[in-house]
Amino acid sequence: MMNAKIFTDHPLLSQSAIKQAALVRSGEVSARHLVEACLAELEAAKSLNAVSFLDTQGALAAAEAVQPGDPRPFAGVPLLIKELTPVEGQPWTFASKLFANHLAPADAYSVRRLRQAGFILLGQTTSPEFGLVNVTESSLRGPTRNPWELSRTPGGSSGGAAAVVAAGIMPVAHASDGGGSIRIPAACCGLVGLKPSRGRISAGPFLGDSFLTSQGVVSRTVADSAQLLDVLAGYEVGDSTWAPSPTQPFATALHQPLKPLRIAALSASPLSGNDPEPITLAAVKRAAGGLEQLGHTVEWVMPPGWVDPRLIEQFTILWAVGVAGNTVWGASLQGRSPQPSDVEALTWYFTELGLKTPAVAYLAALESLKALARRLIGFFQSYDLLLTPVLAERPLAIGTIQTESADPQATFSRTAQFTPYTAVWNVTGQPAIALPLFVAADGLPVGVQLVGGPLREDLLLALAQSLESAYGWNQPLS
Repeated sequence: MMNAKIFTDHPLLSQSAIKQAALVRSGEVSARHLVEACLAELEAAKSLNAVSFLDTQGALAAAEAVQPGDPRPFAGVPLLIKELTPVEGQPWTFASKLFANHLAPADAYSVRRLRQAGFILLGQTTSPEFGLVNVTESSLRGPTRNPWELSRTPGGSSGGAAAVVAAGIMPVAHASDGGGSIRIPAACCGLVGLKPSRGRISAGPFLGDSFLTSQGVVSRTVADSAQLLDVLAGYEVGDSTWAPSPTQPFATALHQPLKPLRIAALSASPLSGNDPEPITLAAVKRAAGGLEQLGHTVEWVMPPGWVDPRLIEQFTILWAVGVAGNTVWGASLQGRSPQPSDVEALTWYFTELGLKTPAVAYLAALESLKALARRLIGFFQSYDLLLTPVLAERPLAIGTIQTESADPQATFSRTAQFTPYTAVWNVTGQPAIALPLFVAADGLPVGVQLVGGPLREDLLLALAQSLESAYGWNQPLS
């Protein structure tokens, strides 16, 4: 059973979000019919364990209100929200028993924008506790499974989102990325996963900004990702920092003519001694050849300071302080101090570390990462884009990452070995996209990552669209 696949062949649900919206708008399909079909497929795919909460009655009522001719760009299209992101009146648990009884007091601004675009919110997808690791196997929920092979992880932290989209149940799902949490599940599940530029999408209303994390989606097409970025992007009152508005909609930028680009490529891990698997290198080389066939120049180079032995230590400090803040806040809602039994062993390890970290050590780690970002962004003065792997390994077997392990630091180091190529671009704030170009002989997808210069989602999406048009997704990697 665990080697089985789960893919729906429902002809309506296999359509893109743009197409589904057009069918509803024309009256050819009702929003209620679309939502009911999606709910039925979610029930049939319960063994994925990808959904943490369903609002069936609320979704059906919202669908009934959508009529033909609705001008909203995604009116009637079903959508699930990642459980780390607040949806007013629904559980806001962070996949942690510490928050098991907590309800969100308001929508995140990203959720509000999705509602305003006409999406029908069905509920929430699973995540690891606090989104801390790159697999989705929280103690609260149990393991979420990859529809390509049920014994494998769909990645994390947007693992539930990727699982439902890869299974064909819906064309897009809300996601977020603080160190690769959109791109990693996209690569594990054969999807498109764009991490936007820092400040492109508001972190409000509960944060003024976020140094590492961005909201977004996982999808099956570049066009859906581009149009969703148009929905989600933009300044909100009270934002501390924000990206300037693009000169044209991202959906329009897909069709801009592309001049020959100068693209850097690398396969070396930024972690010393962490060599990627051969299939990973083969995918990057094959992608480089495809880019050259499209008329671009690809040069194999190494950015300055790419291998940095202090990287894990500095990330550990940043994440520890953030995790400690969440744990203390969750316990304070119950009028007490946090206890080890409140959270998983790995989360408690980070909580203790965060509480012990002096402010000067936190600021030093932050400034050191900013210095790394300045070096890497300077590298993009000579190149338009960078091509890298997404994962260093195949999607891990479920149970490989043990968040209840007696050696939490070893657990965290193991996560870094799996996905060393993603988190650095959260530090630089640059946009990066995982593209599902290949499927290996083992039957699992193999993605590659393209990184754009600061604020260049337009160029990144245009090149991704040209690759999708020229080669398609999930082609055999021979």
